[in-house]
Amino acid sequence: MLILIYLVSVLCSVRGAIFYDSYYGTQITREDVKRHDKANTTFWCVNEIEPCDPHEGRRVDGSCNNLQHPTRGATHTPFARVLPPVFDKNFEPKKAASGNDLPLARYLRTRLVSVGRVPSPLFTNLAIHFIVFMSADIVSLHDTVNYIAWKPYCCLERGKTDYMCAPNKIPDDDPVHRFSGVRCVNMTRPETFQTIGCIKNDTAPERIVSSTPLLDLSVIYGNALSSLMQKGRSFQGGMVKTELDDKGRVWPPSTKTQANVCFLNQRPQETRCHDMPEDGGNTLAGINLMVVWFWRYHNFIAKQLAAVNPCWDDDKLFNVTRDINIAVSLQIYYYELLPIFMGYENMVKDGVLTSTGGFKDDYNPHVLPQVSLEYPFVLRWVHTVQEGPLKLYDKDGYYLKQIPIVNLTLRTGYFGVDDNMDYLTQGSFRQGSAQFDYIADPDVTEMGLGPHQYVSDLMTNDLAKNRYFGFPPYVKYREFCFGKPILSFDDLHGIIDPERIEILKEVYEKVEDIDLLAGIWVEKPIPGGFVPSTFYCLVVEQLRRNTISDRHWYERPDRPNAFNLAQLSEIRKVTIARLLCDVGDTVERIQPQAFLKAGYANQMCSCDEINKIDFHAWKDEKCEPENHWTKYLVY
Repeated sequence: MLILIYLVSVLCSVRGAIFYDSYYGTQITREDVKRHDKANTTFWCVNEIEPCDPHEGRRVDGSCNNLQHPTRGATHTPFARVLPPVFDKNFEPKKAASGNDLPLARYLRTRLVSVGRVPSPLFTNLAIHFIVFMSADIVSLHDTVNYIAWKPYCCLERGKTDYMCAPNKIPDDDPVHRFSGVRCVNMTRPETFQTIGCIKNDTAPERIVSSTPLLDLSVIYGNALSSLMQKGRSFQGGMVKTELDDKGRVWPPSTKTQANVCFLNQRPQETRCHDMPEDGGNTLAGINLMVVWFWRYHNFIAKQLAAVNPCWDDDKLFNVTRDINIAVSLQIYYYELLPIFMGYENMVKDGVLTSTGGFKDDYNPHVLPQVSLEYPFVLRWVHTVQEGPLKLYDKDGYYLKQIPIVNLTLRTGYFGVDDNMDYLTQGSFRQGSAQFDYIADPDVTEMGLGPHQYVSDLMTNDLAKNRYFGFPPYVKYREFCFGKPILSFDDLHGIIDPERIEILKEVYEKVEDIDLLAGIWVEKPIPGGFVPSTFYCLVVEQLRRNTISDRHWYERPDRPNAFNLAQLSEIRKVTIARLLCDVGDTVERIQPQAFLKAGYANQMCSCDEINKIDFHAWKDEKCEPENHWTKYLVY
């Protein structure tokens, strides 16, 4: 009955919807829409948006975040760029300053990045899982699925006539493949507004993705209200749909069809594949773990709120729960995870964090809610700190086994077999990440996507995409970030170690030829942090953009349905350790700073000792006095 009422309301409301061009953000007519229908481009090129209400909360589809530009913040809208793109003729990747071709991406990767396994004594794998999860919230996997499922033939004869194919050549003297006979790594061009057919090909290619551009847990709640209503909400107590396995574990609902993205499930044992508003939860292993935890955490919050406010209906409970869940993810990302990578003092100085614990009132409607194309791209540097094997532990900390993380891509079924979910959860905060150095794991550089491709070098493809995205040279970003032009290789001293400058001289003709990602690979870390300095600059640029441009940012005091100071103070208490204590499998003991390895000043302790949110901060005085269910609240 609820679904029927919802569908009727949607049909009625569509009459008032307005059509917009997804790229330009301008209104278009129904005749324009019909032309897109005929060309089969409506899904990507047209945004259908209900009129904005300045008093409503954050929309699932991201629209109306900016009241003057309703499409900005919605899916299928363009990225911003920190610097204008640079291409060669016909928008092909740029050449060297001399006019020669730039060195092969695979050649550069093998020269600039060593291969090996050096575990970090400081950071846990959980830290890497979380940063990958937050990057998945603003991008989509369709570019990767394009070359592992739809166009796996780009290294074959057929690929030579397919414009979307952009394979990476392996040099004859490659240190790994000189005797293997493999001379190609499969890759496709990024999907753009031009390749989709939204705008003409006589303009610079601009990437198109299906995620909303701001950090709003779209990887959990999806980016379309219809999908959330049909696949996500249970319409009871503000909760999302779940199912229990035979051991009582809580999971997102599973798909009832074999047509899913869990291509690597080893049937018949591995059958689980999430059926959620967003397919992103079935992708990489770390994302999969985080999606299950945040899906469960939604219902954990909803139950606490329902006990405090028994008069709230399902809609009220769901919307406040979603708002808190989003805020929790942002609090953990901004105030717990990123400061240990980039330096707390650095982030306060650069205006990303507030050190007072109060509100952050810096909204600027003239800054559009977009993500810079550079931001998710430079996050690919994290491939250098990804450990290849995932280690599984029991709840007492005993090591059990390991599995290559690349073998869990698009393989949700593995998590549901035996006690693997329990063991992977325990391993996430016990195993170290890879060391923050100039070395990458061999699984990342030679397997990449596991059995999906015979050979796949993620970092070679990353560097190649650097060129297909049209990013200017590394030195231009250095000048943007730090103001000082770099005119020769000698100007890199102090920024890059001398031995790596020598390698750059050997592989690039001129300093202005250095690719953005190649420069970041060999940079020294920023003072007070562990990440390369240009990486820091471009990440911080986006982190500031998020807080300034997002009308619904959780720290803002005057947004619709804003938290009061007491509620924000409770959000400030949350940590990833607390979240895992609340919804993690068999988590009874954990170190308080779970992104850091357990040790001196971070000893494992009982979950009873980890700070909890007091949901009485959301007590609604309009509700009846608390009933007997309140005693079951977890404090």
